[in-house]
Amino acid sequence: MSERLLVSGNNAVARGAIQADCKYFFGYPITPQSEIPEYMSKELPKIGGVFVQSESESGSIYMVYGGGLAGARIMTSTSSPGFSLMAEGISYLAEQEIPAVIVNVMRMGPGIGTGGQGGQTDYLQVTKGCGHGGYKNIVLAPSSCQEIFDQMQLAFYLADKYRGPVLVVTDFILGEMEEIINIKTHEFGSLPPKEWALTGKDKRGGERAIHVAAFFSYLGILNYHMKQIEKYKNIQETEVRYDTYLTDDCDMLLVAYGSSARIARGAVDMGRAKGYKLGLLRPITLWPFPSDALVQHAKKAGKVLVIEDSQGQLVEDVKAYLDSDIPVHLLGMWGRHNAGGGGIIHPERIIEEVEKING
Repeated sequence: MSERLLVSGNNAVARGAIQADCKYFFGYPITPQSEIPEYMSKELPKIGGVFVQSESESGSIYMVYGGGLAGARIMTSTSSPGFSLMAEGISYLAEQEIPAVIVNVMRMGPGIGTGGQGGQTDYLQVTKGCGHGGYKNIVLAPSSCQEIFDQMQLAFYLADKYRGPVLVVTDFILGEMEEIINIKTHEFGSLPPKEWALTGKDKRGGERAIHVAAFFSYLGILNYHMKQIEKYKNIQETEVRYDTYLTDDCDMLLVAYGSSARIARGAVDMGRAKGYKLGLLRPITLWPFPSDALVQHAKKAGKVLVIEDSQGQLVEDVKAYLDSDIPVHLLGMWGRHNAGGGGIIHPERIIEEVEKING
């Protein structure tokens, strides 16, 4: 029987990592994720692990790089401007195919942004390989404390399975909210031995593993990318995750992820009570994106409303995957200021937008 605890989303991140046998955390405090390193600093020494507060986010990601090279299950966490500082190191992790888990508790940007409110303005950055190099990361977007806890365990498994960084994306709302979760270890299957790891031990008949963080020829980098194309294709075929709610008969499909999807689900119920046939598609993997499911449900519904706490980023992918004859509407961060207002987009505001679209 699993243990049940009342925890915050940030606490669920840390607990899920430890449940996945992560014993090494390198990071730097930044609102709204500072509770994660705080928890790790207290708990990791109790289980023989190591916590290091680095001098900066740039320093922490290269500590993750070193620990990952040794084959350890290792992670860091940060928030939006800190994630930008980690971008170069994440690119090196991808280049050397080093497993690691990076958590981004998003805040509203750009620049230093605001750490005390919600926001989903990092979608393009987390889903497009941090912006340079042509690599991709698996990106998980939980929408509850239980999913955060479970998907942290999944993230470590996927990082080891595909040898690369895996991103877990939450935000201020999910990080600070509290829910009851079941503490349980998940088993996802066997993993290959880490024969590539720099363990300091001779495993190859006198030949030690060597990692070189550079490509010395065009052919070298071309071979790397050809290998990655095959890996990404495999990931797209096997690791797409999404959830749907009341989509069988809907005539307007809501699309949202993370905290916005929680609110959109409430709007579906509210709309149904008013006679509106709303449904919800929630991407759980932001990459690989559930494009086939989106097309299937959008064509059946005929209209799409994207809800995201940003100026409009997720909507770009939605439009790219859909035929131009399917109307795609957006309710972005400006949805905060009407029909309920406050620091989030309320369900009432979504219903107001639905009524506006329906005329």
